[in-house]
Amino acid sequence: MMIDQQEYYTKGLSYSIRSAEEKDAEALSSLRVQIDGETENMDREEGEAYIDAAEFSRVIHSDTEKSRNLFLVAVVAGEIVGYSRCEGRELKRFCHKVEFGVCVTRQFWGHGIGKNLLEKSIEWADQTGVEKRTLNVLASNDKAIELYQKCGFGIEGILKKDRRHADGQYHDTIVMGRFKD
Repeated sequence: MMIDQQEYYTKGLSYSIRSAEEKDAEALSSLRVQIDGETENMDREEGEAYIDAAEFSRVIHSDTEKSRNLFLVAVVAGEIVGYSRCEGRELKRFCHKVEFGVCVTRQFWGHGIGKNLLEKSIEWADQTGVEKRTLNVLASNDKAIELYQKCGFGIEGILKKDRRHADGQYHDTIVMGRFKD
């Protein structure tokens, strides 16, 4: 699915949010590795489960074709600095919901980019008849949990010792969901 580009100006920063295009594949491949290396909040360590430009191109093409998928990018001065993706399933028992994920480079945290990616995804889901959005978040990621709660997500459960980081420490994952208003 595709959406129209929208412009934002927050805390002195101009940026846009638009649907990902196949030409973004190379930048997204590099950005994903960068973001994974900037924070422990992602599912992967830096370089792990690497997706090359060709695979990103396939994902973007597929998401454009599927009515239950949405791939958005946030762009500052022509450079992609974050992205979000909603992925639905075709199985009848699960076609009422999509799983959501968002990430932004550390340099641009605090400018509302993640919030606007999330809100744009919620707006898209409401317009396309998606009834439920779900996401997983590291239990220690207080800022993300607060953002998700402000946007109407509630905690549905906690997966205890769900992740083990490189330091050997276990971390819980919080499962959150939001039903259509």
